[in-house]
Amino acid sequence: MNKVIINGNDLTLQQIIDVVRNDFVVEISDEAKERVIKSRKIVDKIVENEEVIYGITTGFGKFADVTISKDDCKTLQRNLIISHSCGFGEKLDREYVRGIMLLRANALSKGYSGIRLSTLETLISMLNKKVHPCIPEKGSLGASGDLAPLSHMVLPMLGEGEAEFEGEILSGREAMKKANIEVIELTAKEGLALINGTQVMTSVAAITTYDAINLVKLSDVSAAMTVEALRGIKDAYDSRTHIIRNHEGQGKTAKNILNLVKNSTFVTNQGDIRVQDAYTLRCVPQIHGASKDAVRYVQKVIETEINSVTDNPIVTEEGDVISGGNFHGQPVALASDFLGIAVAEMANVSERRLERLINYQLNDLPAFLVKHGGLNSGFMITQYAAAALVSENKILAHPASVDSIPSSANQEDHVSMGTIAARKARDILKNTQRVLATELLAACQAIDFRENLELGEGTKECYKTIRNKVSFIEKDVVMYKELDGVLDLIKSGEILSAVENVTKLDY
Repeated sequence: MNKVIINGNDLTLQQIIDVVRNDFVVEISDEAKERVIKSRKIVDKIVENEEVIYGITTGFGKFADVTISKDDCKTLQRNLIISHSCGFGEKLDREYVRGIMLLRANALSKGYSGIRLSTLETLISMLNKKVHPCIPEKGSLGASGDLAPLSHMVLPMLGEGEAEFEGEILSGREAMKKANIEVIELTAKEGLALINGTQVMTSVAAITTYDAINLVKLSDVSAAMTVEALRGIKDAYDSRTHIIRNHEGQGKTAKNILNLVKNSTFVTNQGDIRVQDAYTLRCVPQIHGASKDAVRYVQKVIETEINSVTDNPIVTEEGDVISGGNFHGQPVALASDFLGIAVAEMANVSERRLERLINYQLNDLPAFLVKHGGLNSGFMITQYAAAALVSENKILAHPASVDSIPSSANQEDHVSMGTIAARKARDILKNTQRVLATELLAACQAIDFRENLELGEGTKECYKTIRNKVSFIEKDVVMYKELDGVLDLIKSGEILSAVENVTKLDY
């Protein structure tokens, strides 16, 4: 069944993708419902007894020392949301918004937030009925959580803000009405429970991580295609070389390349044509492998975060309310910066392989991979465009997490910038997909200039998939359309799926 049942403990990256891209229905488990109800009873008791507890009967941030009366608790929570809704910039894409809603619901379902079950169910109903709040991508410091963007997520629940529903941008109230979902009035603790978390940065980072896992495998395919097109030396991928260094990603990459080019007559042995290949061919296991190791580390961090409580304060099972700092996005910030660097390197080495494919001074192929050069420019400017993306990636790869600006009258005096780090990683990944699309198309073009040779078992499937959509470029064409075609195959997963039907790739 196309359904994901959340309980706060075992949500996976694949389930996130199923919800955000394939519109799987989300339900909360019965056990999680019981925990949520129990946690809410503790909050109700605190309010009734007029205990002074941060975020429940006090103001927020620097206003933590201001006590709020029982009668003003509802006003306090509403004011929190509308005052914090000050995001800026382009609206986050649908899939990231759905990820934010899913992850916040999953965290709340752990039962440490003190929210009413009915409020949590409203959020889940919005997700299932596809009421997608308009959330600006900028405005979060990454501690105390993603306050500004998460406030925009909550606005339609209150009949405020804007949301996308059935392809239209509507007022929050109208979108909720059309979806037949009742707007709500927040009570004690609920506004804070909805916005004090890391779900914006984690949604962006989780989806980017999922795509990065596929991208580092696709990078091996792209490299193998180029190795064949340039009649590269396969000895560099001999397992005996990689065992004695023993980095996991390096060994897996070498194995992948050999499996991809199995039975190929394009590849050569040491000394057949040349003694050594350039680094961008010879060191593919070392370069790609390091990025794989980095992405695996990031995956572990993200899988921990998507099943974590990131509230403040937390309501314990024993009835205590603890004010801590689980909202701080430092783990996700550092991981996202590392992810951006790892993926940027995939583009960096891909662009250098592209140069070796099109530069006649570095190979035995026609200049810029085109017949009648001069009249035709062929792949000349594809390298310019790829180089521009690689250069942009280098700027984006500068870590955001090394920065911090104090906020809330210096009460919140160290912040993570985790959402900026996640967005940068996302942008780096999109650039890298385009660079790999360019290398793949150039490799196919170069392969077509060779005669009487056979591709490897895995690369053959890649070649066929691309050639089913994009033909050999006989003379100059509107090139971006050809590149867009290969990019679509990357984003849809068609290339990787075709290859892995015959050659399983290790990650």
